[in-house]
Amino acid sequence: MPSELLCRRLGLVAGLSALAACVPAGRQPASPASVPITVQTTTPARTPPRPARRAQPSADLLNAVQALGARFQGAAGISVRDIDEGWVVAWEGDTPRPQESVSKLWVAIAVMDAVDRGRLSLADPVTVTRSDLTVFHQPIRTLVGADGYRTTIGELLRGAMTRSDNTCNDVLLWRVGGPAAINRMLADKGIAGVTFGPGERQLQARTTGLEWRPEWAGGWGFLQARAAMRYEARDKALRRYLADPIDGASANGVTLGLSLLAQGKLLGARSTASLLTLMRSSKTGPLRLKSGLRPGWTLAHKTGTGQDLGSLSTGYNDVGLLVAPDGHRYAVAVMIASTRQPIPVRMRLMGDVTRAVVAAAGG
Repeated sequence: MPSELLCRRLGLVAGLSALAACVPAGRQPASPASVPITVQTTTPARTPPRPARRAQPSADLLNAVQALGARFQGAAGISVRDIDEGWVVAWEGDTPRPQESVSKLWVAIAVMDAVDRGRLSLADPVTVTRSDLTVFHQPIRTLVGADGYRTTIGELLRGAMTRSDNTCNDVLLWRVGGPAAINRMLADKGIAGVTFGPGERQLQARTTGLEWRPEWAGGWGFLQARAAMRYEARDKALRRYLADPIDGASANGVTLGLSLLAQGKLLGARSTASLLTLMRSSKTGPLRLKSGLRPGWTLAHKTGTGQDLGSLSTGYNDVGLLVAPDGHRYAVAVMIASTRQPIPVRMRLMGDVTRAVVAAAGG
């Protein structure tokens, strides 16, 4: 690890201001000396530094993120944000990419914000009807009979965050005011670099090149309509979506939102703790970011998975809050917009990002 003097000679130290550091990265691999990096320290005067920490990212972490991003065959964004020190290391971290179910995080924050303001209670009763059903992954579907399924806001939130249930999330979305309300919340709370799409049904239909029809609730009608489309039409729609995702967010934008959540700047203390508990209980993506954990480390996370067309996979993501045994916190996002790499390779990238953070922190 370079000393401060060596960092100054390399042009890595931008000053002793309290500004957060940002480390952009390009598409081509580079040697550590040629990587375009700006690093700013946040160490206050006369404060003894913690031996295992630093006010700027280590060269090892910089090099690891660069290498992982450059080596991966696909369009991927990586962001690692040190919540307690303020620096960011990123590979193509400012490019908007499809969120898919990562966007459930913002709905959850809006729900808990409404709880904080007294507009909702987690105990509020809700009846989910067949007309509320969406597409793809929706475990609640089997519980919704002719008379609907009676549940609560809290149980819907649990289903959305721990099982990534699309119907649970969409019901909550409309309870808090729909997509426009989520986008207002993101702007009001300063979560830059993140936008919210039109909701699960419209998002998946438009990604395919269709417009949602109410009679498709439940998913089978949608799947039949999609199967009847020409490959060329689906390919055109999917490429249009990837070029300008209607649910787009940058990896840096996502880690900013996660950092604000962890710092208690988005929700009250009780709501923050409740949401992070749900995220730590997530059943999805056990071999994504989570695969790189070491004993004593924890991860509160949200995955996202988009549609496939032929060998092309889209919107394969995992984002979360990584906490070291000593309590030091990192926000991490790996967002794969598109790739033809198999699932184990994608999962390996995510686990390797976690391993790089753990190694840089001293294990």
